[in-house]
Amino acid sequence: MSSFADLSAWSWLIQFFIIVVALLVANLIRCNVPIFRRSLLPSALLAGLIILCLKPIGAFSSLVDRHAMEVVTYHALGLGFVAMALKNKKIKSATSTMKVVETGAVTASTYILQGLAGLLVTVPFFMWVNKSDFFYSAGLLLPMGYGQGPGQALNFGTTFSQWAADQGITFHGSDFGLSIAATGFIVGSLVGVVFMNILRRRGKLNISGETFVERYTLADYESEGEIPHSESIDKLTVQLCLVLLVYALVFLLMFGIQQLDLGDFGVKTLKPLVWGFNFLWGTLLGVLVKWIIGRLRKSNLMQREYINNYTLDRIAGTCFDFMIVAGTAAIDFNNLRGLWLPLILVCTLGAVVTFWYVLRCCKKLYPDYVYEGFFSMFGMLTGTASNGMILLREIDPRFETPAANNLVLQTIPALAFGFPVLLLMGFAPQSLTDTIISMGIMVVALILFALFIFRRPRKKKRE
Repeated sequence: MSSFADLSAWSWLIQFFIIVVALLVANLIRCNVPIFRRSLLPSALLAGLIILCLKPIGAFSSLVDRHAMEVVTYHALGLGFVAMALKNKKIKSATSTMKVVETGAVTASTYILQGLAGLLVTVPFFMWVNKSDFFYSAGLLLPMGYGQGPGQALNFGTTFSQWAADQGITFHGSDFGLSIAATGFIVGSLVGVVFMNILRRRGKLNISGETFVERYTLADYESEGEIPHSESIDKLTVQLCLVLLVYALVFLLMFGIQQLDLGDFGVKTLKPLVWGFNFLWGTLLGVLVKWIIGRLRKSNLMQREYINNYTLDRIAGTCFDFMIVAGTAAIDFNNLRGLWLPLILVCTLGAVVTFWYVLRCCKKLYPDYVYEGFFSMFGMLTGTASNGMILLREIDPRFETPAANNLVLQTIPALAFGFPVLLLMGFAPQSLTDTIISMGIMVVALILFALFIFRRPRKKKRE
């Protein structure tokens, strides 16, 4: 029996100690230092940057376990999506189904545009500058880092490293992807704030500067018929059990697919993606478990409501905060040697095309709330949905426009639109030729999305 005084018994907890201390310090800095407060940088990103800056210090560097940080990032992504999927969705204000579908199309098409922008940098860089230790498909990590965040950037960055190694190329994809994700948060926050102030000076926005305090009623904390907060089992415990149960099913599903004989295509393309899609399987299985619970309630086989939206929101928020901190802290600058030029070019071009495209789409789709729609979508498509909400709250503190609902409800149509394109993430890295073919497919897909988004509205028939 090992002694509890042995540091190995505390190794994982030490990593969480580092994360939570960094989060508390970052939140203290953000609340009390005006420049950080005005920048709208998430406290979680600031915490990750603090750890990143302290890592070169010898004693601290030995405490931070990069592998542990990567594992936290990976599982926090999946658990956060499970918690979101289990929620009983409630719409606070009116928004049309078509507007939600169009918003999902904007999200999916922006991923495609970001992927194309990234490949327009990395393919020429590979062909004409560096073929020895750079991967031609690295540009596809741009939509994973900007559009999806640190979790997906890490998942696909690690997978890309393995594909590159199979071709004799040394490529630190996880560091490249995580660096893009960290840059995305900075772009979303700083560019968003700068553009917001430009619009205010031009008289196009009226920012009162009031701090909006969110007030909850009892209905926000629980719905009718829910289990009590504390009985034989605490309500928080029940929510955690549901989330972990679904995530256990996610593991069994991924493990089961891994054991299947899917032929050459499955081994080379599908199976490497299975474990990277933990967030997608978590969403699908979470929706399935929620549906089963709903059916049990309708048939009176289950008398009480076990799902609590407020608690699941808190669980998801905690998971995403930990994901951002751990993902940023996992970056190793030593592995980015020789990658700084393509990294800067990819991130810069990605920021420019995302800004331009999202603004054009919002002017077309949301004529009554152009900038509310823009800031919510731009923040999400360079960081996370939370970044979009933070920017939106600056100009729409009470969420009086449909922008917030569009952002929340577009997830399912965005997944439906984007899933076929995500399969290219497994096809493109097989060879340079496959990457160029994928670029052609993405151009066609982007044109189709543009035709849908920028189509002319039908004229109403006269009575």
